[in-house]
Amino acid sequence: MPNTAPASRGIRRPGEPAMPRGSERYSVDGGSLAVFRIDGGDTLRVVDVEGGQVAEVVGFVDGRGDPGLFGARAGQPAHGLQAMLAEPRRGARLRERLAPYELAVEGARAIPLFAEGSRAGSVAELTASGDGLCVVAAAGEPMPVAGGMPPTDLVVYLERADPARAERETPELPAPLAEPAQDFRVARATAQAYPVRAGQWIQIIDVAGRQCTDFQAFSTAHLERGIERCLDVTTTRSLMARSSPQPGLAAKYYDVDFQPLVEIVQDTCARHDAFALACNPAYYEEAGYFGHANCSDNFNGQLDAYGVTARRGWMSMNFFYNTEFDDAHQLMLDEPWSRPGDYVLLRALTDLVCVSSACPDDIDPANGWNPTDIHVRVYDADLEARRSIAYRPRPDAEARMTKQTGFHGQTSQLTRDYVEHEGYWLPNSYPQHGAIAEYWACREKAAIIDLSALCKFEVMGPDAEALLQYTLTRNVRRVGVGQVAYSAMCWPDGGMIDDGTLFRLADNNFRWICGIEYCGEWLREQAEAAGFEVRIKSSRAQLHNVSVQGPAARDILREIVWTRPDQADMDELGLFRFAIARLGHERGRPMIVSRTGYTGELGYEVFCHPDDADEIWQAIRAAGAPHGLTPMGMEALDMLRIEAGLIAAGHEFCDRTDPYEAGIGFAVALKKNAEDFIGRAALEARRDRPRQRLVGLTLDGEEAAAHGDGVYIGRQQIGVVTSGTRSPTLARSIALARVAAEHAGPDTRVEVGKLDGQQKRLSATVVAMPHYDPERRRLKA
Repeated sequence: MPNTAPASRGIRRPGEPAMPRGSERYSVDGGSLAVFRIDGGDTLRVVDVEGGQVAEVVGFVDGRGDPGLFGARAGQPAHGLQAMLAEPRRGARLRERLAPYELAVEGARAIPLFAEGSRAGSVAELTASGDGLCVVAAAGEPMPVAGGMPPTDLVVYLERADPARAERETPELPAPLAEPAQDFRVARATAQAYPVRAGQWIQIIDVAGRQCTDFQAFSTAHLERGIERCLDVTTTRSLMARSSPQPGLAAKYYDVDFQPLVEIVQDTCARHDAFALACNPAYYEEAGYFGHANCSDNFNGQLDAYGVTARRGWMSMNFFYNTEFDDAHQLMLDEPWSRPGDYVLLRALTDLVCVSSACPDDIDPANGWNPTDIHVRVYDADLEARRSIAYRPRPDAEARMTKQTGFHGQTSQLTRDYVEHEGYWLPNSYPQHGAIAEYWACREKAAIIDLSALCKFEVMGPDAEALLQYTLTRNVRRVGVGQVAYSAMCWPDGGMIDDGTLFRLADNNFRWICGIEYCGEWLREQAEAAGFEVRIKSSRAQLHNVSVQGPAARDILREIVWTRPDQADMDELGLFRFAIARLGHERGRPMIVSRTGYTGELGYEVFCHPDDADEIWQAIRAAGAPHGLTPMGMEALDMLRIEAGLIAAGHEFCDRTDPYEAGIGFAVALKKNAEDFIGRAALEARRDRPRQRLVGLTLDGEEAAAHGDGVYIGRQQIGVVTSGTRSPTLARSIALARVAAEHAGPDTRVEVGKLDGQQKRLSATVVAMPHYDPERRRLKA
């Protein structure tokens, strides 16, 4: 037989790009900077991700600016970097980041890369002639609310001339959050115990990625009295009502006496296990591996010095361990989601004795088949760390920690109940009111909602209209300046990528507001493939927004919104129109006010720069006080939008759902648009022969249906509930559901399946959408 090598396994890892030895990657957010060490001979490749972004590369030798570090004789004044540092708010943050390096930034000269017209994905390359520090700035001024070129991201790839030197001098770890009080490596297949004082912070880092680490903690006060009460995951799950805690309100870990021991504050992985024991001798023995190193024995060896009784198998919090239950309730495991440098940050709530392992499991995917090290840092109590969860707009993107919106300074005075949404914290509810009161405020008076997590993209250039005509289902050529159009964005087979609203700011300037960041990348791909002359720039960091909704919304905004004579005032602003405005008077804070919303009520959205958000929130609250304006969170908003029949990604639509099946066939312009657009052929075929339809359901009883519940006629499942709630206005449970077209007629009797879908059924009736104000009279008021 021929001696042939086996075929490749064909495994692709889009979430963990393979970086060659000696290569490093740094992300530079638009309007920010990155700092890193550079060695002679190192090569710097800077990528302009979205195009049109000027980069300034500044070299420093012994703390002083030296453009000669990259072969430039004089360089140019670093105007962009200096302007960023001079800004009151952003500059303070950037100066704080530079402070540890003691760089003489004033007067430093830069090597500029890229021009304002550079294409997305443009690359520039520099080589270092000596050793020093490098600052790369994605320079740019804040974008005007009325549109322009916002500063966007750069990615820097650093190829080391001497990888061995870089490995000796640069540990494979994220930068410390502060000066560590303890800083140690837990070698593969070992464990380490360590004391932590109340208020200190514990950072547990996965050095190489895909490595589990078991964690256990004891109250020092209890141990000194001979009481062994360790972190108890069963108690923790029960009290937090989660499979495992996460940053936010459900963040604490408890012992069996309900005493909180630690809380999780930051998490860059968000995939852990709180069900299985730490690996133990029995696990390996049952698999036929006798005498295998294990975390439980390693815990015993470390905790013996603290007088803790040895156990054959230790309960623990298993960070980065990827487990789930299958349909047969079998506990399954697979490779961890963690990547090199991922970490959890915990805060000690009492004096503790802790122990962390670097799990030795090499007989299954638990550690990616290759056990590696774990690193632990302990910081003193004076560290200031914001609650955050890692967010990645693409699988291969660097982790971005959850951000606060420009309105957070105001909302945080009113609530601690936040939910993470697309990389931002948004208020979920306000405890002095509660979701039901917030709901009624919107229906009867007015409510203000922070929706800054929405993604925004500036689409500009001579072919902007042509690109959007080709990529959206709406006839963009019929959208006038000052008008807003609701549209879908589809794949070629008609499945939806996202929905959103399109603002036309000028003849060749548009703003696409949607739910996911991928929309911008997809638009750039289509523009490149078709040769459109257009720029697509993310403006999400430059535009934050609140929604003012309810019958009194117009009266409230009328008191504070000033518009030029060529812009509509609040009494003239029609549905799906917007006005460029200012707060109070012609020199007030700039903003855009659009007559749009997500509640089914008369409503508006106010867009502004994050630096102006605090003042604008206060002005709206002050004007709204006599009208009963109430802050409202996402929980009440969900009730409102379900009543109004408004769809949500991941609920009413996904990649496999076309606009007709999602209930927004009105947003597909087949008759009024003779031009081709992506997905048109598929949608023409589907329009008259839909497989499913989105319908409303009213339930006979009080119990609510939930997303994912099956919809049945007898034994046959004919659909699925996409969203459900109890409607305060209708005083009954209602739902949105996607059902087979044959069963979508009004008054069809169906059942919603609970439990396994068969053991418990809720009687329901198919009704027309929306449940609330079907003629949209309140919206059009």
